[in-house]
Amino acid sequence: MSLPLKLYTADQVRKLDRIAIDEFNIPGFTLMQRAGQATFKQMIDSYPDTQSLCVVCGSGNNGGDGYVIATLAKKAGLTVSVIQMGEADSIKGDALLARESFLKLGVKTSPFKIDLLDVDIIFDAIFGTGLTRDITGDWAVAINAINQSPAKKVAVDIPSGLCADTGRILGTCIKADLTVTYIGLKSGLFTGQARDYTGAIGFDGLQVPDAVYNALSPAPSRELIPEDIIHQTLKPRSRSSHKGDFGNVLLIGGAQGMSGAIRLAAEASLRCGAGLVNVATHPAHAKYININRPEIMAHGIEQKTDLKPLLEKANVVAVGPGLGTSEWAQDLLTLTLNSKKPMVVDADALNLLAIQSVKNRDNWILTPHPKEGARLLAQPSSKEIELVRYRSIEKIQQKYGGVCVLKGAGSLVNNGMKTVVCSAGNPGMSSGGMGDVLCGVIAALLAQGLSLFDAAATGTYIHAKAADIAAVDGERGMLASDLFPHLRALVNEVK
Repeated sequence: MSLPLKLYTADQVRKLDRIAIDEFNIPGFTLMQRAGQATFKQMIDSYPDTQSLCVVCGSGNNGGDGYVIATLAKKAGLTVSVIQMGEADSIKGDALLARESFLKLGVKTSPFKIDLLDVDIIFDAIFGTGLTRDITGDWAVAINAINQSPAKKVAVDIPSGLCADTGRILGTCIKADLTVTYIGLKSGLFTGQARDYTGAIGFDGLQVPDAVYNALSPAPSRELIPEDIIHQTLKPRSRSSHKGDFGNVLLIGGAQGMSGAIRLAAEASLRCGAGLVNVATHPAHAKYININRPEIMAHGIEQKTDLKPLLEKANVVAVGPGLGTSEWAQDLLTLTLNSKKPMVVDADALNLLAIQSVKNRDNWILTPHPKEGARLLAQPSSKEIELVRYRSIEKIQQKYGGVCVLKGAGSLVNNGMKTVVCSAGNPGMSSGGMGDVLCGVIAALLAQGLSLFDAAATGTYIHAKAADIAAVDGERGMLASDLFPHLRALVNEVK
């Protein structure tokens, strides 16, 4: 099932709930019943052989959804047990109605017992989107026990312990095989640590009319990158086109002994359709960088004046892969920044940029991984970046301008007005050179006339999708160069 694109904060989803209930007269209990029905149906669709299940309920509305699920499962003839976490006496409102409806079936709830987890499916209905503090004590013990069970885990709206806004883990978290979320996709489900905890993500709008979403102000500024973005941004080429129509990319990097990164970036640019690709690199290996790829035009740069004629001819510059931080590297970066060319800034160029006087421009794309992002924001470590990935990329863009790509699980792209999230990609990308390939991909798309934002978003998606295709042969041991044939195939999926 394809997902909608818009992403919401927990507060925005609460506002949507309130608008639906107060302004469109949809009873809260009706929404709860629809949520339970949607989750039960998606569970059956995913695990049709299910015979037994345990629903672990908290004392809030998330637990109410769980009671609806338990009621439906019991009526369907499945073996059902319900664990009540927290004080039952504190349950109120719609959740209390759902609990009472279940109890009328003559089934009793139980306190937490490990033997009740010996079932086919465990439903996590403990905490909803309102959780903001770390989980400790008996709650943490219960969640860890659930994670150790061999049963499939289905998270109701969001895995308990996952921050709905940031994707960080609040102490501990249910590791779901399936998460079914409602009304609005929560931003935190798609980036950072969340990628290890959500499993497959299903969605149901609970029949909430479009007018409810239209009434939300301000509108959400976060979205998933659409799976058809290639069709949106890349078009078939004219039969009379020539290489000059598709840009002259200049890639700058490759300090002595570091030729691999710039070589990967250069071939990625070629495979993604750049008309011409020049590489400005250290003289020590300039003669050899194109030995197996003669289409790359390599130039040894002894001093920064050697770079000037190449900069003048380039339409787009990508600087950073293998650049190093020597005086040679600093001179080349300074000259490049002074050129005012549209550019992609990556790797060591970002580390140098963090200490440069040039801080803001509107025609560059920065592509940091979390550690480089920390340097750009003068943070002590990448941990501070990863805990609040959405806020981190917004701060980098505000400080430096242009477009920023924050790499990692669920890569983010921000242009100062909105953030898009890449749902493609896999752990096989955790190997050297993957970022260099991305740099070359984005530079090629920029050279072919895409806007900065479209080049960054499309490039990020193509790069991750190519890695997913390459991972068919296994994630472990996947190389950055394994992406090349798939990059070429993807950029030709045009309509």
